[in-house]
Amino acid sequence: MNNLLNPDAIFANNEMSLSDIEIYGFDYDYTLVFYSKHLHTLIFNAARDLLINEHRYPVEIRKYEYDPSFAIRGLHYDVQRAVLMKIDAFHYIQLGTVYRGLSVVPDEEVIEMYEGSHVPLEQMSDFYGKSSHGNTMKQFMDIFSLPEMTLLSCVNEYFLKNNIDYEPVHLYKDVKDSIRDVHIKGIMYRAIEADIEKYICYAEQTRAVLAKLADHGKKMFLITNSPSSFVDKGMRYIVGKDWRDLFDVVIVQAEKPNFFNDKRRPFRKVNEKGVLLWDKIHKLQKGQIYKQGNLYEFLKLTGWRGSKVLYFGDHIYSDLADLTLKHGWRTGAIIPELRSELRIMNTEQYVQTMTWLQTLTGLLEQMQVHRDAESQLVLQEWKKERKEMREMTKSFFNAQFGSLFRTDQNPTYFLRRLSRFADIYMASLSCLLNYDVNHTFYPRRTPLQHELPAWSERPPTFRLPLLQEAQAK
Repeated sequence: MNNLLNPDAIFANNEMSLSDIEIYGFDYDYTLVFYSKHLHTLIFNAARDLLINEHRYPVEIRKYEYDPSFAIRGLHYDVQRAVLMKIDAFHYIQLGTVYRGLSVVPDEEVIEMYEGSHVPLEQMSDFYGKSSHGNTMKQFMDIFSLPEMTLLSCVNEYFLKNNIDYEPVHLYKDVKDSIRDVHIKGIMYRAIEADIEKYICYAEQTRAVLAKLADHGKKMFLITNSPSSFVDKGMRYIVGKDWRDLFDVVIVQAEKPNFFNDKRRPFRKVNEKGVLLWDKIHKLQKGQIYKQGNLYEFLKLTGWRGSKVLYFGDHIYSDLADLTLKHGWRTGAIIPELRSELRIMNTEQYVQTMTWLQTLTGLLEQMQVHRDAESQLVLQEWKKERKEMREMTKSFFNAQFGSLFRTDQNPTYFLRRLSRFADIYMASLSCLLNYDVNHTFYPRRTPLQHELPAWSERPPTFRLPLLQEAQAK
């Protein structure tokens, strides 16, 4: 307990010095602005009503309400089998986290369904986490996708409980379209603008971060998929009416990730009334708002290239993947869940549980050489206890799916992508206030498996007291 983790720290996957960064870029939703718990309820209810009113789903599904404790980000959904699950970095399903509707699928059924617990590469989601081109899995990486997963599970539950025969692929598409319509038809945007104090968490530190960067002569830009009036009202609320003075370039309705790949779409200027102008854009001017466009034109007009640019976003694929793989920008991931998970990991109960779980694992590894019947009974008891401890550890974070970052023993598929596409990651932009603008982030050198001795080969001083006791016995 003497080495508690700091929820307000910035963590590095790749060495990076802020002294090299001249230009800072930002996404809007869940990066510059955070939303209250009411927003996901709004999205769930609106999409549920669209299913009933426009897709002719049974009115009885209106009895289902949004449960914020059900799903976590990063889960995979098997579109054809209608099951939601957590998958690790090696494409293995974490047994006990597979849900059909709102009920867990027994391990034996999962193993029979997938002929084991491994999901082949060709069945996994595509590069952007989508179910397309033969991929049967969809990965939900967006924070906005939490209501979508819950709605899918609720409607599946209704059909299963009432023995209604349905096509899972159609259900997935209808729910996806309804969630999309909540955004593109402006339902969500109008609701937030009408009651901004209810839905937006006032983040006074957002302005402090932007002001700090501006005071040190850093250039800043905003690239978001959200519309102009919505962004303007939100930024006025959290930063102030002069928010545009802080940004050198503002781009709305960018349609990321297409913005980073499609060279054909030109920029359009948006005037003060929100009207699109037809002028050809020769320069991206400070104080103006631009719509659509593409990154290649952006680079041509600004000259902002390579590792002097650091871009922050919450979506690992749409915001960060193309930038780090194709354009050499430095990337920062905003992971709001990180703060709550670290606070859980700092509790005495979690520390004690993990210490004993590691001890049990060490005992199993070292004592498995004893093949007599009595020893094997003890080993089976330890395995049973270890399984129970793992389930307890999972429930610390989320009763159904556990931690965003770990399965029982491996990193999650989400963490694998986070580690690949983000140089640094943090709970919120406010974490930047804890660091100097010339700070260098160094990733921790964690031992590889072959760099650690086996339990049986470790010196006595390295082992836990409980393990020494077991050896003596």
